[in-house]
Amino acid sequence: MIAIISVITVFATLLAGLTIICWTIVRLLGGGRYKAASADESRLIQELYHGFERMERRVEALETLLLDQDARGPRS
Repeated sequence: MIAIISVITVFATLLAGLTIICWTIVRLLGGGRYKAASADESRLIQELYHGFERMERRVEALETLLLDQDARGPRS
């Protein structure tokens, strides 16, 4: 059950990261419809992206710990 939640969390993180990247590209290449992203917006997007990357690494580490714990079995 925990592994399923971990996998879903990883995929949600990846989806959020891809959404931010695509949104940024659309903003930068949108031409007349969109203004170029300001320095503050770019910095914020980069911080979000890096935060998602760190969160993904932590979830993967937790998933590894949980799977190892399940493989060892319950402690007496």
